[in-house]
Amino acid sequence: MSTRNKKLVCYPLTAERWRDFEELFGPRGAYGGCWCMWWRLSRKEFEKGQGENNKLVMKNIVTSGKIPGILGYYDNSVVGWCSVGPREDYSSLNRSPVLKPIDDLPVWSIVCFFIAKKFRGQKILLQLINGAVQYVKEQGGNIVEAYPTIPRGRELPPVTSFMGIPQVFENAGFQKCAQASPSKIIMRYYINS
Repeated sequence: MSTRNKKLVCYPLTAERWRDFEELFGPRGAYGGCWCMWWRLSRKEFEKGQGENNKLVMKNIVTSGKIPGILGYYDNSVVGWCSVGPREDYSSLNRSPVLKPIDDLPVWSIVCFFIAKKFRGQKILLQLINGAVQYVKEQGGNIVEAYPTIPRGRELPPVTSFMGIPQVFENAGFQKCAQASPSKIIMRYYINS
């Protein structure tokens, strides 16, 4: 299905949109029962809850009124997801020795994407990033931070590219701030600059 002349419309994941999130993630919960909980839980909690329990934890976040990210739509059909929120929402990210904070500025973090299989390779990632930046701006945030994976000369399978790749963030106006590891960089978008 071509999306060449279509514009992605993004909305925060609220309780009213939970069924769309379920539809997008499917019965397997995106990647192996993740339900976008990888950066929100300790590794032990994540593995213990993989599948239905992770889904219930995410549903509790959403029904509590907290916004864990945005959904992207074409013609009222959900096609993509971007997890974006204040860095402190991601407890596992905050414990990461590789992706530790580079300063004490308050940042919003983009940590995960999921795009419906039939829509991959159609520049939806860039549109989701732009939607996330717009959402952060609407919430009063000033810095959006991302942690993309460096492909190093090969195409990455979806399960290892769920945090995006540097080139797409560069196309969205992000700047490299730190080389976190040989395969990860930290990039930022400054909203009020």
